[in-house]
Amino acid sequence: MRYKDREGNLKGKNGFQDKLLKSLYGNVLGRVVIKCLTVPLVSELGGKILDSSFSKVLIPPFVKMNHIDLSLCEQNKFKSYNAFFKRKFKADAREINMQENVFISPCDAKLTVYPIGKESRFCIKHTSYTVEELLKNKKTAAKYEGGYAWVFRLSVEDYHRYCYVASGVKSRNVRIPGVFHTVNPVANDVYPIYKENTREYSLLKTEEFGTILMMEVGALMVGKIENRHEEREVKRGEEKGNFAFGGSTIILLTQKDKVCVDRDILKNTECAYETLVKMGEKIGEQKYV
Repeated sequence: MRYKDREGNLKGKNGFQDKLLKSLYGNVLGRVVIKCLTVPLVSELGGKILDSSFSKVLIPPFVKMNHIDLSLCEQNKFKSYNAFFKRKFKADAREINMQENVFISPCDAKLTVYPIGKESRFCIKHTSYTVEELLKNKKTAAKYEGGYAWVFRLSVEDYHRYCYVASGVKSRNVRIPGVFHTVNPVANDVYPIYKENTREYSLLKTEEFGTILMMEVGALMVGKIENRHEEREVKRGEEKGNFAFGGSTIILLTQKDKVCVDRDILKNTECAYETLVKMGEKIGEQKYV
């Protein structure tokens, strides 16, 4: 994967996860293995194993290999690997930009942003989608024509909790069942990932940015998207939820003439780079028309 930080420095490289998945998806036997792993029952079993106390042995080598700073966490001892994966940061570990006209990142991730045109498709690492295919709802999809699709890709080493990007009124959660496939881009040569993954979305009505659609996409060996709330008022920076084990994706849809994307992020996307972002940092701002 190729991505840049906000200063423009190239950061991407192919890690162990990328190489393993490329190998599996690159041959028939590997794809058979992946197909077995994507069965919900298998994914559920994998989740139970990672919830067990025996899974603690996986934590130290993972922390070392991915240079994870546990000093940012509220605790540094965990009863299972999944508890570690869902670790919670200290309150001051991520600074939330509280300016009302600033559009912030909901999570730590690699970000790409695509314009949504009428009947157009946007590309996520060599696979294209329409918003209607993503939502399975033509009426809701139409509300975002002329706006932007913000795609936040979380790798397994990333912090897997996420927050609300603005204050407003949240709708109920809409769940779209699916098969658990990895969101790693090497898989896209074989499967249309976002049409098959389990996902969940809700709408956030805000004064500054119109109605934002917030979607969480589960991935390989992820049995749970753990959102905190149904319909209610929420605050910018308030924790929205977390993923269980695995790489995952968050997608935001914003309406036409509501948000201006930061120029470096748009430029990176145009040049086929993702942009490394942190929860709470500025990625855009309110558009005045």
